[in-house]
Amino acid sequence: MSRRTKTPSYLFPLPGRALFNAWREGYSLAAFKRDLMAGLTIGIVAVPLSMALAIATGVPPQHGLYTAIVAGAVIALTGGSRFNISGPTAAFVVILFPIVANHGIGGLLIATLMAGLILVALGLARLGSLIQFVPYPVVLGFTAGIGVVIALLQVPDFLGLSGVALGDSTPHNAVAIVQALPSIAPAELGIGLITLATLLLWPRLNTAVPAPLVGLAVGTLAAALLMAFGGDVDTIASRFSWEFEGQSGSGIPPFAPSLVAPWHLPGADGTPLNVNFDLIRELLGPALAIALLAAIESLLCAVVADGLTRTRHDPNAELMGQGIGNIVVPFFGGITATAALARTATNIKSGAFSPVAALVHSLVVLLAVVALAGVLGLVPMAALAALLFIIAWNMSEARHFVHTLKSAPFTDVLVLVICFGLTVIFDMVLAVAVGMGLAAALFIRRMAQLTHTRRLNSPEDQATYHLPANVTLYKISGPLFFGAAEKAMASLRIVDHGVNVVMLDMQDVPSLDATAIVALDGLRQELHDQQVGVIFIGLPARMVVKLKRAGIKREAGKLAVVSNIEQARRLANRWLETQPQQS
Repeated sequence: MSRRTKTPSYLFPLPGRALFNAWREGYSLAAFKRDLMAGLTIGIVAVPLSMALAIATGVPPQHGLYTAIVAGAVIALTGGSRFNISGPTAAFVVILFPIVANHGIGGLLIATLMAGLILVALGLARLGSLIQFVPYPVVLGFTAGIGVVIALLQVPDFLGLSGVALGDSTPHNAVAIVQALPSIAPAELGIGLITLATLLLWPRLNTAVPAPLVGLAVGTLAAALLMAFGGDVDTIASRFSWEFEGQSGSGIPPFAPSLVAPWHLPGADGTPLNVNFDLIRELLGPALAIALLAAIESLLCAVVADGLTRTRHDPNAELMGQGIGNIVVPFFGGITATAALARTATNIKSGAFSPVAALVHSLVVLLAVVALAGVLGLVPMAALAALLFIIAWNMSEARHFVHTLKSAPFTDVLVLVICFGLTVIFDMVLAVAVGMGLAAALFIRRMAQLTHTRRLNSPEDQATYHLPANVTLYKISGPLFFGAAEKAMASLRIVDHGVNVVMLDMQDVPSLDATAIVALDGLRQELHDQQVGVIFIGLPARMVVKLKRAGIKREAGKLAVVSNIEQARRLANRWLETQPQQS
């Protein structure tokens, strides 16, 4: 693709910007055919992925399918990226699994609704560009950690272990799995290995049929053969059951998603939630984490899509679209949604032209639910676990992780390892918070090291600027902020006896914060008490205004602001000439 569209800068981020831009380019029958084929391909891929990711989250598989149907369509209509495909993603597993364990499916849907409201607020506040301030080691660290956690959660189903009660603690889960290893079921393990081998080998054939579809089909056929000979295999139908308006069954309900109030769904104890302030307070932290991860995931996905298609997305409209999708989807039983990188890349490679491809993808998933629910119920849990192993491996970006460990600066490696470890041992919320804080602290330290003050008192300097003996010139370089101000001012507080004027060359100071202003004011007061005048050189007008607002103003013979060193030298000479008459 060689097209390049320019997205104008809008004063207000309106939903549906991506769809509007596609139609403005001229939507033709040929474009619709491209979207139709891409949507069919992505829809086929999304069915097994949506089921697997819902199960990994701890909810029945239909909730993942409802997410692809409802959120996939709503975000396509209201988002800011033409090619993003949204639905359940692996990144959310480590956040959503504990919510389900502690608050049930009802709590998860309420947290999703709250996260959607936060995302809309971020979009309205035009904070879409803030994604660029999340350091790469932080993103790589928690995504690699998420991959490890997802893989660990699939071990019981892959091995057919019995009696494993998984919780929200990774160390606890690891211990429980190890203790249950004697209960390995050879049939489940065989199905898992067959599926895993198919998923690994099929892409090498370079066929148009998606590997997840083939892998699950092979796993399902293997399970059917085993059960035909009396084997016992755990499937979606044997694991999950449903009830709807007096009807009941096993596996996936063969109905389209219907309207339901999230707070009417059960909590962790199986009874409807009691929505109160305490519940909202408990879910606020997870909701913020969901919103943060959804913003990171969707905007990174949009950036990758732009690179593949030479288009430009509207980040604020994308945040609003993601927010609207996550507000709507809980009312149809869907879980948290965001843009999925692998599905988006497949969408682009399949020739998509506009968000219509995402709409077609949602319709394909809807058709699968209505027409093929019985067939989907035959999929073995071990096969889904094998698929999630592949997803976890791809998400971990092991090659990038190892390469970063070998090539990145020590501080970045430190952030990466800490984020990875905290994600695996504790949770992603803590990992991102600590990682961002540590990265910010290390950045402040590096910036502070760039700021320094140098006294120009060598004979060469004196000859260059023709300075009298009782005038001292200091050169300040680098940003003056809270991490560097005191360090820069320290050497200025010691003035030689006989010095009457101190000149501060600040032409290489790009910024000045409140801490630096207080430090400069303190320095001015100290020098004034010593009967020493101060001349600031080269400060931009905006910094001069800051100083005036802080009460640091021009005062004859005591404080001045000039443009260059020559003006400072002439002014210093005038001050020195008038000093005897003033004393």
